[in-house]
Amino acid sequence: MNTKAKERSQIKVITGNAAAAIGAKLARPDVVAAYPITPQTEVIEQISSFHASGEMDCELITVEGENSAMNAVMAASLAGGRVFTASSSWGLVFMYDAILATAGARAPVVMVNVNRETPGIIAVSSGQQDMISTRDSGWIFLIAENCQEVLDLVLQAYRLAEDYDIQVPVMVHYDGFYLSYLSEVVDVPFQEDVDQFLSVLKDQPQRTTLKPGKKLGCGSHGILGGYLELRHKHVTAMERSKAKFDQIDKEYEEIFGRSYGGQIEKYKMDDADVVLVGSGSMCGTIKSVIDEKREQGIKIGLLKMRMYRPFPSEKMIAALKGKKAIGVVDRSLNFGFKGGPIYTELKSFESKLEGAKLVSFIDGIANTDITKENVGKMIDMTGDLANGKDVQEVTWVSYPEAQGGI
Repeated sequence: MNTKAKERSQIKVITGNAAAAIGAKLARPDVVAAYPITPQTEVIEQISSFHASGEMDCELITVEGENSAMNAVMAASLAGGRVFTASSSWGLVFMYDAILATAGARAPVVMVNVNRETPGIIAVSSGQQDMISTRDSGWIFLIAENCQEVLDLVLQAYRLAEDYDIQVPVMVHYDGFYLSYLSEVVDVPFQEDVDQFLSVLKDQPQRTTLKPGKKLGCGSHGILGGYLELRHKHVTAMERSKAKFDQIDKEYEEIFGRSYGGQIEKYKMDDADVVLVGSGSMCGTIKSVIDEKREQGIKIGLLKMRMYRPFPSEKMIAALKGKKAIGVVDRSLNFGFKGGPIYTELKSFESKLEGAKLVSFIDGIANTDITKENVGKMIDMTGDLANGKDVQEVTWVSYPEAQGGI
């Protein structure tokens, strides 16, 4: 993250959940609907408190489940309102059909998903499997590293989702139990600055919304050829969101003094021979180990993914091509493939990386931590690959029994 000196600031020590709630409050949504689920519950508790005290002027709908929450905010968005919701894990899965409908309707909903393992083996533990289970639903996905970025990404998400040239729902992800309950120093923006940042949305053409007495088809069946057209427009809008997100990040810096690099953030990448690719809270730990390895003369860098959908392929290829070896760290599984989800997607671009070799690391799932020791092992193995040694393609770092591969 790049920061510039600011004339004024509001420094608070808050959790990641509180940062998400404050970000939503500052965006001035018209409608909020959500249902509590661990570890997201604090987000809605905070918003309920803001609403009860009069700090947040919105329609707060207390629904009977997550599916209703998504349907409520989708309908409010299609009627022209700014909306917000939040969920996690089972809750995200429960609203899946409504998530698909929201994307298909191009409703610019903004929500946070506090990452947690999903159904299968019932787990109350961190992991990005819930994100992976919904990655192809047609939403834009952004991933935060720390509490400050949680707040900043929520605000940037509104600029992205509601942009007239985009109009695609945005989901902000952050690691449950690590960032959700972690208290960190956060620079909370002033309301007038947020109003200025979002004000450009008022000057753009008005999007199509439901109006009393006028017909509007949403989710209509049997449109045949029109369906193909709408899908193509959706896909191309997501592709446009890449450059738009980079632009929004730069504009954010002009007002708030913080920028992250847009789709990706590069840490000590310029002269790196070996690179780790990661996302979310693991990146803070990786940066710490990189600093230590650099003192030992090892040229290691980090490519942090901030945008996951659409996949930032152009930016990643430009940053990674020519490197000797790349280790991709996934906090989720890609059932049916040996490697993690981000690894297998990046693997499809291997021919464009100018000889860079790839290796997959799976860690940080099922209550396992991505520790400094584990990061050190990943860097060492990726370095071995760069030096021509035989390294297995996939390593489950916290599960020694799987060291023989799959």
